[in-house]
Amino acid sequence: MPNQTLISVIVPCYKQAQFLPETLQSVLSQTYTNWECIIVDDGSPDNTYEVAQEWCDKDERFKYLKKENGGLPSARNAGIKISHGSYILPLDSDDKIHSAYLENIIKAFSKNPEIELVTSRIQFFGASDDELKLPNYNYKKLLVRNCFVCSSAFKKSSWENAGGYDENMKSFEDWEFWIRILNEKSQVYKIPELMFIYRKHNNGSLSNSFQKNPDFYFGLYDYVYEKHKEIYKKFFPNPIIAYNENLILKEFNQKIKNNFLFKLYSKIKRKV
Repeated sequence: MPNQTLISVIVPCYKQAQFLPETLQSVLSQTYTNWECIIVDDGSPDNTYEVAQEWCDKDERFKYLKKENGGLPSARNAGIKISHGSYILPLDSDDKIHSAYLENIIKAFSKNPEIELVTSRIQFFGASDDELKLPNYNYKKLLVRNCFVCSSAFKKSSWENAGGYDENMKSFEDWEFWIRILNEKSQVYKIPELMFIYRKHNNGSLSNSFQKNPDFYFGLYDYVYEKHKEIYKKFFPNPIIAYNENLILKEFNQKIKNNFLFKLYSKIKRKV
């Protein structure tokens, strides 16, 4: 076993108290024991407090933080701010992790201190038990779509240097965060086993969300491009190519895809 470095698991919770016990049990079951788990109650109106207190009473490694509702990036930042671990693992309150995930994370960082991010393969549960396959990482590819599960581990120092998650992001906040803490020379390690267990809700696909509120997603991509325009210009002299390469579009039907590309093309064209 590598040295007993502390790792902090950050679990924001808002209106998901019914799933929280499964999530926390997966943390408690870890083979690596030097962890703390910070449950961030993001102003949840349900019984998140009662559930969290039960687990804090069960094991002192669980800690509870109450804050006003501010959204997922805000809740993650609040939890990380008070954490004591050298490494951070975000974990949403309806998901789970394999019992060996933390052990594998610590082994990877200990073996190669130059690694910036440790990630994993992804297993659905709930409405599906398929494997969610994300593309292999390179930085150019990351600029056009997310290559990592949100529950990937990183150094707390990386979070500090980046200024935390962008609290203006109402979705895709992890993707934008990866863009900031990584670069084309960064080393990333992907655990070959299925370590992250992702709850799939009925009608919970990105394409369904997009159809309900396309302008919201257009706005997010537009915001990320504007924020990191110099990086996009470096890798994509013609930025339209970046968006056309976005594999996420394969989830959308042809009509939505055409509307997406047309509107995105129009937005980018006005900026170049």
